[in-house]
Amino acid sequence: MSLLISDKINIFVSDIKKKEMDWKKFNFDINEFEKNLRRIEAKKSKLDTFRPIPAIVLSSIKEALNLEWIHHSNGIEGNTLTLQETRLVLEEGITIKGKSLREHFEAMNHQDAITYIEHLVKPDYKLTVSDILEVNGLVLQNIEKDFAGRFRTAGVRISGANFVPPNALKVPDLTSELTEWVLSQSDVLHPLVLATLFHHRFVWIHPFFDGNGRTVRLMFNLLLMKEGYPPAIILKTDRKKYYDALNKANNGDYKKLFLLMLQAMERSLDIYISNLEDHANDYMPISSIVAEPEAVYGQEYVSLLARQGKIDAYKEGKTWYTTAHAINEYIEKRERKRVKKPL
Repeated sequence: MSLLISDKINIFVSDIKKKEMDWKKFNFDINEFEKNLRRIEAKKSKLDTFRPIPAIVLSSIKEALNLEWIHHSNGIEGNTLTLQETRLVLEEGITIKGKSLREHFEAMNHQDAITYIEHLVKPDYKLTVSDILEVNGLVLQNIEKDFAGRFRTAGVRISGANFVPPNALKVPDLTSELTEWVLSQSDVLHPLVLATLFHHRFVWIHPFFDGNGRTVRLMFNLLLMKEGYPPAIILKTDRKKYYDALNKANNGDYKKLFLLMLQAMERSLDIYISNLEDHANDYMPISSIVAEPEAVYGQEYVSLLARQGKIDAYKEGKTWYTTAHAINEYIEKRERKRVKKPL
């Protein structure tokens, strides 16, 4: 029998108190995000009601989402192909003038890596070191042949990071320890909590000379997809926010990183549901919604609510989208709290 979110949260909070290793701890109250998690679970349950999704519809949604995944994950690492150029490379086999051969290979390699993990997605899938090596091998094929799919054998330093990755001699054992920990916690922690902790720890270990970011985002999504979630895509426009969140996690504060992952997941769920319900037009730029005469709040405040995860919203590029219903729901809940507040 599956555990309720609240049960998993309580078990998680109790469990981390028993752990001595800092990377397994949150130094904030995860119950702060219970509202976000409940909203995500409600949307996932709604998505599940559409299953089995017609093959032609599923293929269309996955194709669009995977293209974004490839574009944004590579973009975070410095790839300059636009979304449209990425599509032309993958679907038409076109060479883009002015773009490096490496950038073309990065797009094609990432597509191969997604295909590989999609074959692994099953409810009973168990994370293995060999799969991690295989995914990195696919990410770096035709780019870094000497390093593809092999643990690093020397020290590395990461520009802009506030830590130094561990000695290369420790990498195999640390990676094995991480996969074993994931298996031991898969029935205890909420999938998004587990995947976020895995994501950070993997980046800290930095097991490869190259391709660590793309590899960890692929494996992060594999852990979520096996639980029935769509892939959560971190936007390249959130690159600085993403790296800042990882640096905070290095100091034991996972709050920013977890919120970023929640927002990425909610965006993907919204894309699926909007396409299946054909309600995509319900979501509008915040600037358009607050421009209506009946709007109660201004753009700055509603944007803040969106960034903090207090309303149902998702980000496209630098623009936040939400619905009038989401804002009204927030207003109603706030009014109810005021009524209940003792004099």
